[in-house]
Amino acid sequence: MVFKPTRGDLPARFGPGIPNVPPIGPSTLDADVYRDPERFEQERLRVLNRSWQIICRSSEIPGPGDHHVWEGHGESIVVTRRKDGGLAGFHNVCQHRGTRIVVENGVGARRFTCRWHNWAYDVEGRVIGVPDRPDFDRATLDGLCSPAVELDEWGGWVWAVLAGPGVAGPLLDWIGPELAGDLGAFRMEDMKLVEKVEWEVDVNWKVVIDAFSEFYHAQALHQIPAADVKDARQATMDVFGRNGMMVVPLMGVLEELRRTLDHTSLAICNYNLFPSAVFNCHNVHTQLFRSVPLGVNRTRFEAWELQYDTDDEDYQDLAEMLWEGIKAVVQQDVDEWVNVAAVARSSAYRQNIFNERECLITHFHRVCDDMLAGGDGLGLEPERTMARPPRS
Repeated sequence: MVFKPTRGDLPARFGPGIPNVPPIGPSTLDADVYRDPERFEQERLRVLNRSWQIICRSSEIPGPGDHHVWEGHGESIVVTRRKDGGLAGFHNVCQHRGTRIVVENGVGARRFTCRWHNWAYDVEGRVIGVPDRPDFDRATLDGLCSPAVELDEWGGWVWAVLAGPGVAGPLLDWIGPELAGDLGAFRMEDMKLVEKVEWEVDVNWKVVIDAFSEFYHAQALHQIPAADVKDARQATMDVFGRNGMMVVPLMGVLEELRRTLDHTSLAICNYNLFPSAVFNCHNVHTQLFRSVPLGVNRTRFEAWELQYDTDDEDYQDLAEMLWEGIKAVVQQDVDEWVNVAAVARSSAYRQNIFNERECLITHFHRVCDDMLAGGDGLGLEPERTMARPPRS
């Protein structure tokens, strides 16, 4: 039997008393937020490196010595499965002359050796072998290691903080109880990775996050049916800590959703995990849309498809059909970013103008700004008592 996610005892995210949008309101944003190279350098250090980010699926490194090399926004790290089943990770930078230690993913490693000069590292990143060691200053080599990254696992994913242990706080605190409960109901740890598709696009990484943080574009760009356009007007959105969520009733589920309030089993549930991940969850399958910055105007966009691990052929056929449809829709987003890139430096592009239904975007950028200023991105949610009642 295929697992069917349901809301259960989780809080209602749709229905009586649940506002369509939090009281964030319309806003504007200077275009330089997307194109200023100095800002991008600060985002790398103060936002991205200080945040929990997804690295890979836990199933990709199942056994001792299995390792995964992750690269993005000027960083390269190695994550390894230890003998005790835990994780070890460090920056993939040889401390001798600054080259990559590990070039590609692998299995069963006991140590890593830099091929340039044969410096050897254990799975924790400690230097354990130096050819011609007496030729070096002893004090410099004593205790030398590549800087560690903090690691954890949740939902079948490996997560990391590149700035190191203790910088971002515990992973579950970062996700927050609201999203950990809601997103956890889909049991991603019991799902398998079916496909991962990647594109390199000539836009800032935040353009990608913006694109999956609103439904406003679906009518024009994706040409969804008129009935879905009407029903989607009843979508609810909210922010929790640094993160956000959106519940969208599509494909004729609105009346049943109003009756049962089971958004988990009926609606499209969209979860923004700050800073670089958006989960698109459906009762059949789940996608991770991830933005990996490569430069101020260059991004690796990834779409990961997760499906429940079962031999049920009917389920597999349905999930595959839905995933093919999602890929076609996502390709339309990717194609539109070509048009965004074409005018990114135009003198006529001065600002973005967001409506109240683009509130998750507004909140995301406010969190970025707060972390750039040295804050932790918390305490930016609006007062819930100000929220307006849902639309009829």
